[in-house]
Amino acid sequence: MYAFECSLHARPSNDSQEAETPLVDQWGQWPTLLVSQDQLSKPLPTEFDDAINKLGALPRLFAEPDGSFVWTSPHENIRWQVNGNLYEKNDNILFVELKGCCPQVEFDQLLACFLADENVCVIQLTRAAVFVSANVFRAHAYARGQSGDGESLLPPETCGW
Repeated sequence: MYAFECSLHARPSNDSQEAETPLVDQWGQWPTLLVSQDQLSKPLPTEFDDAINKLGALPRLFAEPDGSFVWTSPHENIRWQVNGNLYEKNDNILFVELKGCCPQVEFDQLLACFLADENVCVIQLTRAAVFVSANVFRAHAYARGQSGDGESLLPPETCGW
């Protein structure tokens, strides 16, 4: 299970450098990237309407035309939920906010709605306000999920804790 609060941004064209100081939190130590605010104006390589259509094709996902969406688990097995919002710039996605908990398989399906290759993005961890690579994000989200931190992200009855 992944647990996360993050935003997806296009990777700056001058390739982000690793920061000198890693993020250290209750889930471990994580290398971070140096990304300045002015490098975040480049949109993701996905059209807004295409992403909304792909989101709408996922089972149990409800997407609004304004870019907000919620995706819930089936009633059987483990319960999870992801809330998100797409932000648009010139018909493309400027960035995506995601919050919630879900298994890796569903996270992969969700990510495929915005990105053909996750390596074209950097991910900001919202609580820590730092940028990380997709690989570091996945390890961090997994560590949070394993610790049960998804409980802090959603009401207990939603995630089944």
